[in-house]
Amino acid sequence: MSAHNRGTELDLSWISKIQVNHPAVLRRAEQIQARRTVKKEWQAAWLLKAVTFIDLTTLSGDDTSSNIQRLCCKAKYPIREDLLKALNMHDKGITTAAVCVYPARVCDAVKALKAAGCNIPVASVATGFPAGQTHLKTRLEEIRLAVEDGATEIDVVINRSLVLTGQWGGSDFIKTSTGKETVNATFPVAIVMLRAIRDFFWKTGNKIGFKPAGGIRSAKDSLAWLSLVKEELGDEWLKPELFRIGASTLLSDIERQIYHHVTGRYAAYHDLPMS
Repeated sequence: MSAHNRGTELDLSWISKIQVNHPAVLRRAEQIQARRTVKKEWQAAWLLKAVTFIDLTTLSGDDTSSNIQRLCCKAKYPIREDLLKALNMHDKGITTAAVCVYPARVCDAVKALKAAGCNIPVASVATGFPAGQTHLKTRLEEIRLAVEDGATEIDVVINRSLVLTGQWGGSDFIKTSTGKETVNATFPVAIVMLRAIRDFFWKTGNKIGFKPAGGIRSAKDSLAWLSLVKEELGDEWLKPELFRIGASTLLSDIERQIYHHVTGRYAAYHDLPMS
């Protein structure tokens, strides 16, 4: 996303020695998923924290300026004001971490956020999303145009053929998936990625961010992801600079759960019209 790790010499000799204990990874994943979640006010607090890690995303072929504007409004006001007041959190400036859109919609997002008077970052998928199989010149031009239009974060789709042939590169964040695959963010894969981040930090002192994306739809899921990152990498990774959740519908369920916590009943569709 950003470029704070630029200039670090990339020593890949240790990568060839890495082995993954697959049964152990699966056991760890099952442990995370089976764990009981926190309840009541503790759950509400963690759900509000989860909101601040969300890259609120729309990547649809029929995206228009109007639904980008709506997305940006929801990013600035992710939870209904009266619910935040009931939790005494209305003055904490809770927003999503970013909005994420196609390169062609970056201008719309920047304009909408500026009109709303907020400085939420605009992220954009680029480089031939979601397959990453376009020419390098085209990929670089897509990044340049997105940045020129105001994107401050770029989710780069790697050319997976390079990875499969051992031609690794560097990154400030690693992401589980594009969200457009049949299988996207899974806990076993995430565990391996998080431990790679941890090993890299131990070896180089550089902190790499982590972003699960695709299929994360429920508030309960978000709590499991926060718990996993906290346990594998520690509290210092639980900040938007190092952890994001790519999601389009997750926020709606989090707001429903906050509504239930505050009112004692589940929201009807008209109660949360922006969801």
